[in-house]
Amino acid sequence: MSREQETLSYNINRISQGTEITGTINTTGDIRIDGILEGNLTSKGRVVIGETGRVKGELNCRFIDVWGTFEGSLSATEATNMKAMATVTGDLKTCKLCIEVGAKFNGTCSMSDLTQENNNK
Repeated sequence: MSREQETLSYNINRISQGTEITGTINTTGDIRIDGILEGNLTSKGRVVIGETGRVKGELNCRFIDVWGTFEGSLSATEATNMKAMATVTGDLKTCKLCIEVGAKFNGTCSMSDLTQENNNK
């Protein structure tokens, strides 16, 4: 087992509706945001921004599903899914991208194999 696999935790963290956080969050697990986050978020797992969720800042993760609102810089090494009610504004780097009809995306998108790029650094 690789060292990275040993340290990965599959806990699910949650920022509930009515909660506002300003600052930096680092997690090895998945996280769901139904409240408000203004700051930076790094996750080695999946990030879900729920319908009531709003994130403004820099976000780095493996997978992301956006139902709510995101503004800033987003990097997902595996895949980005924008659901029909999503609003995403900013710069996006991802390997795979799915945008449902009705989603709003305003910004730039760069698609490449980010896991390969990170391994080459």
